[in-house]
Amino acid sequence: MSNAESTLSIFSLGGINEIGKNMYVVQYSNDIIVIDCGSKFPDESLLGIDLIIPDMSYLQENKQKIRALVVTHGHEDHIGGIPYLLKKLNLPIYATRLTLGLIEVKLKEHGLLGESQRVIIDSDSNINFGMMQLSFFKTNHSIPDCLGVVFHTPEGTVVHTGDFKFDLTPVNDQYPDIHKMAEIGQKGVLVLLSESTNAERPGFTASERIVGQNIEEAFSKATRKVFISTFASNVHRVQQVVDAAIKTNRKLVLLGRSMVNVVTVAQELGYLSIPEGMLVEASEINRLPADRVAILCTGSQGEPMAALSRLSRSNYRSAEILADDTVIMASSPIPGNERNVAHIVDNLFLLGAHVIYGSGNVTGMHVSGHASQEELKLMLTLMKPKYFIPIHGEYRMLHQHRQLAVSVGVQKENVYIINNGDVVDINDSVARQTRKVHAGNILIDGLGIGDVGNIVLRDRKQLSEDGMLVIVITLSKSEGIIISGPDTISRGFVYVRDSEDLMKDVNRLVVTTINSLQEANVNRWNVLKQSIKEAVSQYLYAKTKRRPMILPIIIEV
Repeated sequence: MSNAESTLSIFSLGGINEIGKNMYVVQYSNDIIVIDCGSKFPDESLLGIDLIIPDMSYLQENKQKIRALVVTHGHEDHIGGIPYLLKKLNLPIYATRLTLGLIEVKLKEHGLLGESQRVIIDSDSNINFGMMQLSFFKTNHSIPDCLGVVFHTPEGTVVHTGDFKFDLTPVNDQYPDIHKMAEIGQKGVLVLLSESTNAERPGFTASERIVGQNIEEAFSKATRKVFISTFASNVHRVQQVVDAAIKTNRKLVLLGRSMVNVVTVAQELGYLSIPEGMLVEASEINRLPADRVAILCTGSQGEPMAALSRLSRSNYRSAEILADDTVIMASSPIPGNERNVAHIVDNLFLLGAHVIYGSGNVTGMHVSGHASQEELKLMLTLMKPKYFIPIHGEYRMLHQHRQLAVSVGVQKENVYIINNGDVVDINDSVARQTRKVHAGNILIDGLGIGDVGNIVLRDRKQLSEDGMLVIVITLSKSEGIIISGPDTISRGFVYVRDSEDLMKDVNRLVVTTINSLQEANVNRWNVLKQSIKEAVSQYLYAKTKRRPMILPIIIEV
């Protein structure tokens, strides 16, 4: 076997230098294992975009080498892109029972359930894929059934932690498998890939069990209805809401499609325990005493169309927040969502509600599912890797994680902070980062996958900022002279009735531009349109300091 064929290669197609759309690749010889396939939501600059997934070009080009997709847990940033991957490549999916249950909901929505091959794994599974063998270990996170993945290759052992923290009093009694992690480290780890989300936070992340105590206390103090919003996938949190409702003798209503989907799957698979008759429909809310109802809903991050946002605008058909109702926001805003969350909180106060909101450290209603600095150092100490690649975080987080690794004994030159597409190749236990593979974003807009690019987004941005001006001119086909027009239509630029002089000046400029081109014997439409656009754009910017989109329409009769 040649040296190139026996190379161990590790890289990311998503999830490094960003939060979300995680996708990692481990390749040895002709065997490729893909870890996770997530999605993330767009920021305000991506107008009209619904979802962002990793660019999968490399996988399509090497599809004959891919042995499996292994999924560490069931959060959107790790499973949200799977339907789009399966539309291109029919890979077997390996995941735990709950993770597969949540994936199956997505595959069913996309009509892919019957075509996909799905295999249940757990922390005791051992699977051979060509020249790689995979084993697993239990971790804690804010969703049950999370796994770290161990790749046993001829070159050495690679460990991918998945998302984790060390919760020693977990709500579901699924303890982190510290002994197994230590055993893996004792046998020797060549490369560790470890998540970096909380690498800037000192200390340890608090146990989820603390949140349950605070939720129960808030439920017992509430005098009327209780609305509580959290991540639908945080099954531990949902169970604690159920427990608090039981202890305070309240019926429970679920609002939001994702909340209903997750609770249904988790209950069917035994990850949620809800007494029979406790869940009631939203239509029952007004038939029950106000102090005997709890409503669990989506929208903790201020999503405009989620249940809590619509409730805050009194725009939810079957439920209503009234004065003295209690609203609990059992989460901390993800960076970038603060404005939307604040807007909802303002609306809730205007409705007269008692609102419990803000940082989880202040309210006690939320703890992170990610490891803080001391836990990240513990993982590094247990694994004792020769090489370390911090993943799942923005650059500052990766940088902090590198410093933590160096502080516990990893050689600084053996820590690789890479970008998506940067490949770390290892031969004879020596790592190098000298090449790249194609990586990037695919934008989902409605049913369109990847058909919206920078030019379309630039046009959308221009329309959103300065509007558009449509200029319609009718020309004689035989003589090339203006028969009618110009007629100027403004949308989002100026109100025409208040800007008649400006519109007349634009029309005169258009006529002058066309006449001068005709005198120069220029009759091609593309030249006419481009000249009109340039002349009108320069004029309007000089007069208004705005740059609307100019759309000349020329009709020949």
